[in-house]
Amino acid sequence: MASVQEIISSLKVSSTVQKKALEIYQLLAEAEAAVHGRTVELIHFHEVGQLDAVADIVGTCMLIEELAPDRIIASPIHVGSGQVRCAHGILPVPAPATALLLKGIPFYSQDISGELCTPTGAALMRYFVDEFTPSPLVRYDRIGCGLGTKELEAANILRAFWQEETQVHNSSQRIAELRCSLDDMSPEAVGYAQELLLEVGALDVFTMAIQMKKNRPGTLLCVSCREEQADDMARLLLTHTTTAGVRKLLYDRYTLDYYFTEKEFPEGKVRLKHYTGYGIEKVKPEYQDVANIAQKTGQSYNQVFQKVLEDL
Repeated sequence: MASVQEIISSLKVSSTVQKKALEIYQLLAEAEAAVHGRTVELIHFHEVGQLDAVADIVGTCMLIEELAPDRIIASPIHVGSGQVRCAHGILPVPAPATALLLKGIPFYSQDISGELCTPTGAALMRYFVDEFTPSPLVRYDRIGCGLGTKELEAANILRAFWQEETQVHNSSQRIAELRCSLDDMSPEAVGYAQELLLEVGALDVFTMAIQMKKNRPGTLLCVSCREEQADDMARLLLTHTTTAGVRKLLYDRYTLDYYFTEKEFPEGKVRLKHYTGYGIEKVKPEYQDVANIAQKTGQSYNQVFQKVLEDL
């Protein structure tokens, strides 16, 4: 690690590029240390320590600095399949260090034999990518293509798409919706399960009245959550409800960004929630602040709400 630090620190690049390159190598060192049961200081880089790998990492950092994207989105990573020969011998794909670096990142393996994602590539993806989603782009302005020299069963191409935020808002995400049908739980027990789901981070929880088998009135319990939360939410549903099965649906969700401001009124302070994105701007007074003023002054909620909007 010390030799890599010396090489990167001697390069005539910006301090930001040096810092990012060293942080990426730190990710690599930590993964290799975990695989070999050593400390980071004792790690000796083989393939990733060679000058071409240093060029890959530093060059990527320079390009990211030049482009200065607000956000980087990537599709799940194709890691390849089978085995790969490296300095440590023959290893399964993904290699142990690669697998550690991809922890929590969606990846897949199909028919192409060989290593398609190296530890260096995995470290770059972990460091720079803000979000992984199956369909990251809707519209784009420019496309960049990189062609690999290795002969594969499929095209050996890496593509980068550039999109402007004014055309495609960046607050889109993949979410899961979990559903279960209940006909033998009390309303109190259903309500308790809803509270638990919200406490552990569900985006939304709601119920609908349904008709079930044998003409039984029942309840459809629906939970919206981030895709990576789905397994934990399903386990909670199976534990705290009477259902024996949970259905999962995946959706793309589009959201507006928001921020808060405050405005002083004679009757008290009101927080305002501003929403922006997709060329849309709107504002809404916070419920609790409006309710507090209504209770304090004896006015109706709607009267206070309208007065706040009129004074904006």
